[in-house]
Amino acid sequence: MTRNLPNYRIDVADALRGIAVAGIILYHSVEHFDIFTNDPIVYTLPCDELVGKVLAWLLSGKMYGIFAMLFGLSFFIMNDNQQQKGRSFSGRFAWRMCLLFVFGLINVAFYDGDILMLYAVYGLLLIPISYLPSQVVWCIIAVLAIQPVELFCLLSGTTIDHSTLFEIYDKTIRLHENGTFMENAINNLQYGFELNLRFNVFSGRLTQLLCLFILGMQLGRHRFLYNEGRNLQIWHIILGLSILIVIIMSLVDFGVMAPWLTPIYNFCILIMITSAVVSAWYAFQRVRNALRHLCFFGRMSLTNYLLQSIIGSFIFCGYGLACYRLVGITYAVLIGLVMVIVQYTFGRYWFKSHPRGPLEGLWRKLTWINIKSSSDAEDKGPNNKKK
Repeated sequence: MTRNLPNYRIDVADALRGIAVAGIILYHSVEHFDIFTNDPIVYTLPCDELVGKVLAWLLSGKMYGIFAMLFGLSFFIMNDNQQQKGRSFSGRFAWRMCLLFVFGLINVAFYDGDILMLYAVYGLLLIPISYLPSQVVWCIIAVLAIQPVELFCLLSGTTIDHSTLFEIYDKTIRLHENGTFMENAINNLQYGFELNLRFNVFSGRLTQLLCLFILGMQLGRHRFLYNEGRNLQIWHIILGLSILIVIIMSLVDFGVMAPWLTPIYNFCILIMITSAVVSAWYAFQRVRNALRHLCFFGRMSLTNYLLQSIIGSFIFCGYGLACYRLVGITYAVLIGLVMVIVQYTFGRYWFKSHPRGPLEGLWRKLTWINIKSSSDAEDKGPNNKKK
């Protein structure tokens, strides 16, 4: 659906992307970058359990989702800009996903929880879906949002065997604790994609991830992230409804329905966070001024994601500083916060002389290889002039 409307850069999307990546770094630190050890931790605090629960509620299953949603938004903007020029973006986007898969292979060598390879595979599904009418796409989103796999298992009594997932996790964690970097890299490259796919099935993200990709595309289609028309009122309504649903679900004991309802609960919190940020961004100048700092962080999301894998794994794995057995949750969060600050400082320095992040610039050049393009679709607009 092309309406020949300009797709200039959306600052609030960059801020949301920055929040998502920062949140991913913090929660990966809480999890000691996927090292769940039974060994005693040297330095702990009485508040560790509370900090872990609060951050799990706020970040786990939400930050990756915001990241996925904005991935779908980026796809729409690039696709729509090419359609407005009378060009098809399908083949070029498929190539772009191949490049992302390669970035994922590099990333998974350091961190077994890589999401880039799955994003690359799921991203290909956006191509055929983008040709469907908007009403059909909303129906697909609704079906995926109700967690159809988990609902089917609940109604039919079917049980999915996750024993292989736990076996791979156990082997991988032992290597993180005691293996060399090369042993970890080989294991991660061999099992990383399978591990994350199985975890997506286990956690209810199998269909939710695709749902969020498509939802992001629809946000772009209908220009919901621009401050136009009644958009701000719509976001206020979404915020109010999501808060109400989250409160009600927080008071309910899910019981045997937990595998089905927990992903839906996380989805509602994700929507609450997103609508709160968008509503506050457009309603309050002070919020914009405060969150604008995260725009730089969000514009380097791919670079920052890969950097956190390299830095975080070295800090927590046994082949590095082995902090997995040294620090409890609170200290780990402080380490994650330092990582965010260091990467943010690097980003501010980098953008003084570059229009894009290091990997973002490389990804763009390789995406448009053999094509002379004046500007990437997302880089248009009055808020993104080259310095």
